Amino acid sequence: MHPWIGRLIVNFVLCLICFIAYSSQIFIIWPWYGRELSIELITLLLPFNLLVAMLLWNYFLCIVTDPGHVPEHWKPDTHSEGYEVKKLTGAPRYCRVCEKYKPPRAHHCRSCNRCVLRMDHHCPWINNCVGHFNYGHFLRFLFYVDLACSYHLAMVTSRVFDTMGKRYWDEPSSIELVFTILNYVACVPVLMAVGAFSLYHFYCLLGNTTTIEGWEKDKVATMVRRGKLREVKFPYHLGKRKNIESVFGKNPLLWCWPTVTPGTGLKYEIADGEEHQPVWPPRDPTHSSAGPETEFILPSSPWTYENGSVNPDLKPYNSNLRNAASSSKRRRQQHTTGSSALPPYHPDYQAGRDTIVYSSDTDSSGEDDATNPFIRRGSEGYEVRPVDREDLLSQYLREIGEEPGRYHRYIPYPDSESDDDDITLAQTINKK
Repeated sequence: MHPWIGRLIVNFVLCLICFIAYSSQIFIIWPWYGRELSIELITLLLPFNLLVAMLLWNYFLCIVTDPGHVPEHWKPDTHSEGYEVKKLTGAPRYCRVCEKYKPPRAHHCRSCNRCVLRMDHHCPWINNCVGHFNYGHFLRFLFYVDLACSYHLAMVTSRVFDTMGKRYWDEPSSIELVFTILNYVACVPVLMAVGAFSLYHFYCLLGNTTTIEGWEKDKVATMVRRGKLREVKFPYHLGKRKNIESVFGKNPLLWCWPTVTPGTGLKYEIADGEEHQPVWPPRDPTHSSAGPETEFILPSSPWTYENGSVNPDLKPYNSNLRNAASSSKRRRQQHTTGSSALPPYHPDYQAGRDTIVYSSDTDSSGEDDATNPFIRRGSEGYEVRPVDREDLLSQYLREIGEEPGRYHRYIPYPDSESDDDDITLAQTINKK
């Protein structure tokens, strides 16, 4: 995504927040209280503005806080517990794009073009990744959005119910009515969308799971249901209290206050117990793995088969092979004895009569070449050698058992131009 598009989205979110927060106070609540400052008005609007201020503060921190990146020349300590390895080779995880080792729970973000510590997802609404150091700000932002929108709807709804009373002098103006409708249209969808999103992330917080790890847990659960794996416990689930403390800190009084996420993001505590899977996510046992000794090596020649050998079905395709194939398929006619071209039930069938069969010989006599047309198939079409009609007639007579020259061909005479055509049939009979 282009950086300017992300900035436009951030500005749109800020405008939406300010519209919902301040248009309701200026055009709905302020006229409702007679446009006069009072204790009741301050008591009503002060908590709402505090919620809006905390919302904007955490939103600002989500945008400007670096979610966490892998330090230069960082390498995992393979002698200690809590480092992740590759599912296939068992070696420490390595990012080929960044050319760095990956700490536990880190993933490469294509939008940011770098590896992010404890990456949850890339959020376009903040134009930033949600990672280790801004995940707490992101959760607080969602929490304050839910509280502020709920408080906003309660205020506007109270004004609507108050309008339904019998005091005709307290009817809302047209501007107040328009902004009431606009605030409902803007606030209700935001509360529904962000509320559902908040419930999912609060559920992930209780399980110490990111969005990416939630997808991985779903895949593992599917393999367990299909009998491919035994039940595997998530290695970073420490308990609900410790899971919350790993993000917001150990002091519950500061959970709703913007604080720095504890830890460096390069190593995470793993739950106690020997039943936990050392490699997360566990690989599918049905997929074949290649160890370091059988690692695939890209061959230098493109004409290879499998892992470097020559494809046995690969054959050169040139004019010589095409000519050989066409000559082997070409059939020549030759005479043979002891067979007949007619079926036994045919009236002219005679046993032992000479007939014609096909053979795959490429050479033949001159007589066969004269009586059989040569056909060359190619891109130019068909080329047929001309054949004498008399030779074809003689060959046909010999095939059916007759002697050539026994029958005379009838040649009609041309019509004469004499006057005999005008003579009638009776006159012709009288002359005879």
